[in-house]
Amino acid sequence: MTEPQLRECFGCGMFQLVPALGPDMRSNCLRCGTTLRHTRANSLEHCLAVTGGGLVAFVVLWTATLMQVSEVGIVHSTTLVSGPAELVRHGLWPLAIAVAFTTAIAPVGKFAGTLYVLVGLRMERPPPGLARVFLFARKMGVWAMLEVLLLGVFVAYTKLGDLVHIEVGAAVYALGALTILTVWADNALDPDQVWEEIERRGRAHDAMPPVPPIAFRPGAVGCEACGLVSVAADHRARCPRCGSALHVRKPDAISRTWAFAIAGAILYIPANYYPVLTVIQMGAGSPSTIMGGVIELLDSHMYPLALLVFFASVLVPVFKLVALAAMLVTAKLAATNRGTAAWLRERTRLYYIVAWVGRWSMVDIFMESLLGALVQFGAAVNIAPGIGAVAFCAVVILTIFAAEGFDPRLMWDAAARNPDRLPADLEIDSEGSFAQRA
Repeated sequence: MTEPQLRECFGCGMFQLVPALGPDMRSNCLRCGTTLRHTRANSLEHCLAVTGGGLVAFVVLWTATLMQVSEVGIVHSTTLVSGPAELVRHGLWPLAIAVAFTTAIAPVGKFAGTLYVLVGLRMERPPPGLARVFLFARKMGVWAMLEVLLLGVFVAYTKLGDLVHIEVGAAVYALGALTILTVWADNALDPDQVWEEIERRGRAHDAMPPVPPIAFRPGAVGCEACGLVSVAADHRARCPRCGSALHVRKPDAISRTWAFAIAGAILYIPANYYPVLTVIQMGAGSPSTIMGGVIELLDSHMYPLALLVFFASVLVPVFKLVALAAMLVTAKLAATNRGTAAWLRERTRLYYIVAWVGRWSMVDIFMESLLGALVQFGAAVNIAPGIGAVAFCAVVILTIFAAEGFDPRLMWDAAARNPDRLPADLEIDSEGSFAQRA
């Protein structure tokens, strides 16, 4: 059983007491429904075993053959390293850095960091830096996109079927196993238990308060990294457990989100105007844009694949930009008595959907990287990525930054300043917090 603890909901900002929980139990926010704590049975042991297996599969993934293609008597074999290398050869080094970071550096940081912490917690004398390493591993998890890479490999394999003869290598099976292990490890891990164990073993960033707060205190701030509620002495205060900077709300969240969203919207124009891929077959062919690629798939009667590419490369970026703009505008209007405070819970859920779905737009980038590395058969068949892919990758990264920088608690703060427009089932109590109407 866990200990009862005070937590701040990072969906709406409400402080509430999370009761003692047994294994495989969940505690949700009373106001917006955001999960505050989800315990797991034997979390550390299960995650340690799965993470160790994941690192083994990762080594196979980056050393074994991914695919082998043949055409006109020429055979090409490729590994995952070949994709970024081919992008550098075409002068698209920013795209190569993005692909290498999301498929190699970030996953290694996530797996190796988590393994270091879990093994260290089993030692009689835990090694130093557990809090910093686990914080780093959690941040790398945002950018590790192995499941998106698997989908990109599937799309590339399907698209190459009409051009060349293709055989899958051991790396594809390792990628499939690694994707399963990654999802398994994420579901098995209770990060709150890891932070509590780091604290119990005396490896916290700083000296912990002798008695954790159970009741709300003025100046209480919830750490966005580890969830610990502490009282910040000043604006430069840091969480004593993990060392992250403490903020009542994310600094400059509105302006930063607007900046990233506007930059993404601007780059979305060249991303769709310039070609992302050029396919030359028997001397014939022309550059194609994102929509041009979707149309080609439709002409080839690959309707499910066309729908997948259209959804990931067209609908998802537009959805993210529109959703972020809607949340920003409604929060501003609600704070100035010119808008509505309705749909607060729905907007909070929308934020979490936006934060999760954006990574899947990288499937087009991974597909183009693989196609460019695999299909190099001179005048017979040749595929080269285009400059539009760089702009599109920048759109995906900027929208991820925008979602990570937005603070959904600001929507609830704005609504609290405008009580006359609250939904019918919410009201403001005497302390300025939301309460459920009977």
